Amino acid sequence: MSSFVMIINSFYFLAGDKEIYLEFYLMNLNSMPMVYVGYLDWMGLLFMGFVLFISSMIFKYSSSYMSGDLYLKRFIMLMILFVFSMMLLIMSLNFIIILLGWDGLGLVSYILVVYYQNVKSYNAGKLTVLSNRVGDAALLLSIALSSNLGSWNFMFYKEFFNDNLIIKSLSMLVILAAITKSAQIPFSSWLPAAMAAPTPVSSLVHSSTLVTAGVYLLIRSFSWMPESMFKLLFYISLITMFMAGICANFEFDLKKIIALSTLSQLGMMITILCIGGVELAFFHLLIHALFKALLFMCAGAMIHNFSGCQDIRYMGFLMKYMPLTCTCMNISNMALCGLPFLSGFYSKDLIVEMFSMSVYNFFVYFMFYFSIGLTVSYSMRLSYYILFGDFNLLSLNYLNDNNNLTMLKSMFGLVLFVIFMGSCLSWILFSTPYYIMLPFFMKLFTLFIIFIGGYLGYEMNNVFYFYKSKILLFYKMSVFMGNMWWFPILSTYGMNFYFLYLSKMYYKNIDQGWLEFYGSSGLINLIKKSSQGMQLLSRNHLKLILFISLMYFMILIFLWF
Repeated sequence: MSSFVMIINSFYFLAGDKEIYLEFYLMNLNSMPMVYVGYLDWMGLLFMGFVLFISSMIFKYSSSYMSGDLYLKRFIMLMILFVFSMMLLIMSLNFIIILLGWDGLGLVSYILVVYYQNVKSYNAGKLTVLSNRVGDAALLLSIALSSNLGSWNFMFYKEFFNDNLIIKSLSMLVILAAITKSAQIPFSSWLPAAMAAPTPVSSLVHSSTLVTAGVYLLIRSFSWMPESMFKLLFYISLITMFMAGICANFEFDLKKIIALSTLSQLGMMITILCIGGVELAFFHLLIHALFKALLFMCAGAMIHNFSGCQDIRYMGFLMKYMPLTCTCMNISNMALCGLPFLSGFYSKDLIVEMFSMSVYNFFVYFMFYFSIGLTVSYSMRLSYYILFGDFNLLSLNYLNDNNNLTMLKSMFGLVLFVIFMGSCLSWILFSTPYYIMLPFFMKLFTLFIIFIGGYLGYEMNNVFYFYKSKILLFYKMSVFMGNMWWFPILSTYGMNFYFLYLSKMYYKNIDQGWLEFYGSSGLINLIKKSSQGMQLLSRNHLKLILFISLMYFMILIFLWF
């Protein structure tokens, strides 16, 4: 109910051009006021409404998916804390309050990624939290830098500050924070690794909370950042989009394919943001949240039915066994592809046409359009393996939709929004409709790319499905692409090896070596030996007294004579 109230209020705020600005004074620090700033406009209210609605569906879904868990209440409380941290981040335009929400997201995401408490989850959680700490440090530095500007409320940094060196440094730090949270290159390796979390967590993280926080911060900060700062970010996000699209075509883990799809869509949002489409990026952020949450929920229902198996090569022909789940998955897949007239079409088609209006070289156009084709390709590949391919698991099975009726209810709560929300929001958000004049060929080029990408995905499936073991080149390509172009090795293992090795040597030689010998261990040995000596004295007290008495008398006799 609260989500619908917020969405209706956001439309009221948008129509009346209203906003609410609240300040709660806390204290003064070096003549700089520390205040809690709450800022509500149509954008924040709409995003909060979407977050609350999607999280409510996911909570309902979790009650069935995690029903066998002993600590279900603790899991739900962690998820609520996660949503609360996102709310804190959305409501404020103050660096300190944003840092609280930002750190809350990072901390709770670590707890949820290591929820299953095995080695894989622990490694994934460490990778997630350490990658995000880079962004947290960048936000801390931005707080320190913005102290020189007299306020931590960055909504006051306007156009006349653009040539200021502090503003340029601040922009670089905010961009660094955003690309770590949104997993752009070179911080991409943590996003697929975070799939070690339970599927409801993945659904919440990849739709409307953790990874979208970086994009939302950039959307809010766009007005005061210099244009020059967005040039490098444009190419970073474009390459991320391209890399994620290619890697998803070579991946066999169901959740990782959808995670790489999220990475590709985040790259698209930041790309269009960098060329000035702020409202378009926000529009795609909302639509993407809907169909990506539904996609993860469908994947979770399938994994649940397959007793935890996530490999798509074992799945196949599920439309016969699980028709309702497959219907939901197909709708969300088609929305992801941008098929007309589902919700994803209204945002993606506008983004592509606006991108076509900009002036860039052939390389940039090729990367962008090819990445869109790759989106359709991996979606088609997913459908081929899961819905139409051969069933490769046990012949004796009990796959059906009746096992998870609660999950189905929560999925069907999102399906209508995935179909209709794109058109509804496009009528409401854009007061003046976008009218983009393009040549006939360029107008149809998006549709052409979609069909080419689908055909490419089908043909690649045939090659990999039947001839993968015979073609060495394809095998080597799949290893290279499946490992995200070796980015995890470069950005993670290559970076942390020397630090970990140094810490191991320090631990072995200092902590467990000299400090142990002269510290706790040496002290314990000394106390132990002295107490043993004292105990020996106390145990032999009669002999000792007689011996001392004898010695005393002998000394007296010796002195007498």
